Amino acid sequence: MPAPNEITPQQLFRLIGTADAPDIFDVCLREDFEQDPRIIPGATRQSHLDLTSSTSQWNGRHVVVSCWQGKKLSQGTAAYLRSCGAYAEYLQGGNQGWAGRELPMIPLSKIPFIPHQNTLWVTRHRPRVDRIACAWLIRRFVDQNARFLFVTPSEVLGVADRFSATPFDVENTFWGHRGVAGEFCTFDTMVDEFGLHCAALDRLAIVVRAADTNRHDLHPAAAGLLAMSVGLSRQYKDDIEQLNAAMPLYDALYRWARDGFEEEHSWASEKKQ
Repeated sequence: MPAPNEITPQQLFRLIGTADAPDIFDVCLREDFEQDPRIIPGATRQSHLDLTSSTSQWNGRHVVVSCWQGKKLSQGTAAYLRSCGAYAEYLQGGNQGWAGRELPMIPLSKIPFIPHQNTLWVTRHRPRVDRIACAWLIRRFVDQNARFLFVTPSEVLGVADRFSATPFDVENTFWGHRGVAGEFCTFDTMVDEFGLHCAALDRLAIVVRAADTNRHDLHPAAAGLLAMSVGLSRQYKDDIEQLNAAMPLYDALYRWARDGFEEEHSWASEKKQ
């Protein structure tokens, strides 16, 4: 039976990718982390000493702490944060327990950090499918505080250089379409490079790919996603407002891909008596 302030890997995995996901902190010692330099999706590398150096910021927050094996570092940190008013839990088995269940883990080297800041990304303005889907994926699985810059296509690489931002969904960049004719969209690339393959995201990736590359034969949901995406792009002039409005759309698509993809809906009228 789990301890009162313990969360299992499967319980945490069910929360990751949703709007209700907790703040996840990886407090592994450097020498342990270097044995497997990957993090749980959405986690932030942080020293247990830094987390416990202040008290006021934790009140009311849901926090999960993971160390190498789920022992003294994560349990002690979680207990300390609970004393500061947080709803804090430690991950059962830590990073090793998570990896042992073959749950997705992100290579830390793939996350384009800026020192002392959250990740900063830049892409073409007026997004519709792929660029919004990628931003959702980053915020839900990589960096919940990631910032996005939307600029004219000709200025993406220049802005990336001047602002130390990472360009995505642009030709001839790492985070872009792949395949013989670009048939795999940037969302596919991010799922692959971030090591996020799982049944739900792989299923969602097919829908995004089908809508973004206009191959609706790949999945029947593609036409609906394209219609909603075009509608949002017409509804919002500001790209950031559009992204914020689209987050619940992709939250819903993710829950469908995870839990509801087999559900059908039918309506049959009763015969009038």
